Amino acid sequence: LSSSVKGQRIYLDARILASILHIPHTGLYVFEHKKWPEVEGFHPNQILSILYPNDPNVHPNMALTTNRLSVDHRLLHHLIVHQILPTGEGYAKLSRMQVFLMWCILSKIEFCFPFLMLKTMVRAFSQKKSVLPFGSILTKVFLHHQIRLEGEIATKLKKEDTYNKSTMNRMGWKNNDIDVRTERHRSLPKRH
Repeated sequence: LSSSVKGQRIYLDARILASILHIPHTGLYVFEHKKWPEVEGFHPNQILSILYPNDPNVHPNMALTTNRLSVDHRLLHHLIVHQILPTGEGYAKLSRMQVFLMWCILSKIEFCFPFLMLKTMVRAFSQKKSVLPFGSILTKVFLHHQIRLEGEIATKLKKEDTYNKSTMNRMGWKNNDIDVRTERHRSLPKRH
């Protein structure tokens, strides 16, 4: 990926981004938008059977909706759409890439996060209506490439507790530690 910022050419790939952010750039280099990723060991029916255990008719072309996920899987999906693969699209449906990332996490398969970040940003740029995902890292990228930021208006990031009591309740967690969808006892995550 290359671009010009304030007249200066910058280059960015997964290795450079990983170095800037001090994170690894190992694992699967996979990004698909419309189709299922083709990765050895990944079979859509297998993960769909885990995500939708009460549906005997799972198949790769089925409607992928969040309302039929368990509370644990809804929480994992929420983390993916807000932190790992933010697209600004609706949250009622799962994309095939989101399901693939759920499989990676549940199977402990490493994926290259910097590669995923770059592909997500490029895809957002090509959309008519989109928000820029990972915009908060641009300052680090610009500083790495010695782009002068004088005259730019700084915006302080909001420090929010995304997973507060209200968020957890909307996902099916209750204050009395009972999962309303399965009636099983659950422990709420501890707040730090």
